Amino acid sequence: MFYYLNGTVAHVEPYLAVIDCGGVGYACRTTTYTLSGLKKGDKGKLYTYLNVREDAMELYGFATQEELNLFQQLISVSGVGPKAALSILSASTPANLALSIITGDEKALTCAQGVGKKIAQRVILELKDKLAKGQTVISGGGTVSAGPGLTVIPQNKLSEASAALAVLGYSQSEINIALKDVDMEQSLEQIIRQALKKMMKP
Repeated sequence: MFYYLNGTVAHVEPYLAVIDCGGVGYACRTTTYTLSGLKKGDKGKLYTYLNVREDAMELYGFATQEELNLFQQLISVSGVGPKAALSILSASTPANLALSIITGDEKALTCAQGVGKKIAQRVILELKDKLAKGQTVISGGGTVSAGPGLTVIPQNKLSEASAALAVLGYSQSEINIALKDVDMEQSLEQIIRQALKKMMKP
């Protein structure tokens, strides 16, 4: 129904941002990561997800499409609702969260308020392969490849690292540059972390 909202930030509070679009204030439940980039009175753009229940309709908004994709993937996991998904996303950056899931880091997920070991294990179990293979959830429950030209070969660290970085929104040219000269004898987690460090440098 709504793809994104682009307007003036009218109000912010924990887990909530109100975006004024043409005189109408849209209340969006959101993460601390997204809220950190919003300031009352400034322009703000949020990519949205409308959650429809029998008793309510709630709008969720995110600073990037990558964070929205991760939110949609999280709520696709059995036992993870929108509130838990926001909590998980608020405990880390989208890039670090995706990396934690791919590398099976339970402790990083249980840092989120209200998320126990069982939920963390379920998230990793259901999403690890999707993220490692470069798949992202789209409306309607389908999946699309994270980027053109990606060939994912099981147990191939270069391919897995490339696919994981594509999930985080990096282009194939950026990924190729970041992975160049990285030691592939390291663990997949170390390879991805090194690549991310290279891309984050000014």
